[in-house]
Amino acid sequence: MQIEQQLADIQNVVDDVLKLAVSKGATQAEASMSKVQGIAVSSRMQEVENVEFTNDGGLGISVYVGKRKGSASTADLSKAALTLAVEKAVDIARYTSEDPCTGLADADLIATEFPDLDLYHPEELDTEKAIKTTIEAEKAAMDYDSRITNSDGASYNANLGMRVYGNTHGINAGYPSSRYSLSCMVIGAQDDDMQRDYAYTVSRKSSLLQSAASVGIDAAKATVDRLGARKINTANVPVLLHRDIASSLFGHYVGAISGGSLYRRSSFLLDSLGKQVFPEWLNIEERPLIKGGLASSSFDNEGVACADMTIVDAGQLATYLYTTYSSRKLNTRSNGHAGGIHNWLVGDTGHSDADLLKEMGTGLFVTELMGQGVNGVTGDYSRGAAGYWVENGIIQYPVHEVTIAGNLKDMFKGIVAIGAEKDVRGSVQTGSVLIDQMKIAGS
Repeated sequence: MQIEQQLADIQNVVDDVLKLAVSKGATQAEASMSKVQGIAVSSRMQEVENVEFTNDGGLGISVYVGKRKGSASTADLSKAALTLAVEKAVDIARYTSEDPCTGLADADLIATEFPDLDLYHPEELDTEKAIKTTIEAEKAAMDYDSRITNSDGASYNANLGMRVYGNTHGINAGYPSSRYSLSCMVIGAQDDDMQRDYAYTVSRKSSLLQSAASVGIDAAKATVDRLGARKINTANVPVLLHRDIASSLFGHYVGAISGGSLYRRSSFLLDSLGKQVFPEWLNIEERPLIKGGLASSSFDNEGVACADMTIVDAGQLATYLYTTYSSRKLNTRSNGHAGGIHNWLVGDTGHSDADLLKEMGTGLFVTELMGQGVNGVTGDYSRGAAGYWVENGIIQYPVHEVTIAGNLKDMFKGIVAIGAEKDVRGSVQTGSVLIDQMKIAGS
């Protein structure tokens, strides 16, 4: 069956469910439905470890009876099951407490244009090819250096899916999407030291993935480079976050400016709109309509149209991120962030990673972060870290078993430079980030 027909069939189901909800007494209703087909293959020590096929789908519906909300979901798409799900949602709504902020997004915010964002590049879910790919990645890693002694495995995933959202304001839209990924993790040993590291690649198009051999080699090289890691003394020094992990820093910013944190008064960036949070040279733009983007979408999970936005303007907090509910709690309007962010492009200072090391001089180059020691209310930050000790802009030796600590407000303002070499494998696209000073807790 052609993908267009499958999409139309799902839209028909969503339309039927919405009409049924109204007939059962709902004053408003919204429904979403997804279908995913996929394959996941993992190998270990160049032997097949696991093969999984996925063929999942389900429908979720929320109904509103006045200012009361009820929700239900079902994986059974028969007419009887759908009818039962709607009836249960309406029953639940009749017994829940009224909430003046509940309900669909405002009708004038709902998306009406649905451009093709080039998110769907189907490929046959070929088990033999997937197995060959994972084993090739592992073999390349194991062959790279005799100090690579073991493997934590390689995995290949391919997913083909579609998503449809509809509500009683009139939207009933969807799109297909694809996602492919390959990862490899290996273990190295030297004397009494053992280290592990990994590499991965992800894309909407399987043809744009890194080759299996290069993923394996990258994993092996990263592992070998960490052998002989030392502890370092406690100090206050500059810290450079490698681009592979730098997006996590901006992930904490996402949490701090999200409406849910704001109306609960649980953010360290309360009442900061228009205030200086980052250096004046830093801008962050959101671009939801990038063709082929891993976080692209023309509408959010509530049907609100997504549009280009300036998130940080000359270092100032330019906007908070609102869903319908959080915006009503805060007496404003949704700006299309139900379900997350959409392709953040973080500005840079034009430095290469080598330039950033020179700019840092002496300090810690962090390539791995561990733990979740971040307080979203105060901004206090403390996480386990590993990486490399740098002197005079030159990497001296690998480092492990340290903790880096600070406060996110100080860390944001203390960003000295951001590299031009970007990691584009997620919803935040950024280069490596150099912070002027952090507390390093070592031996």
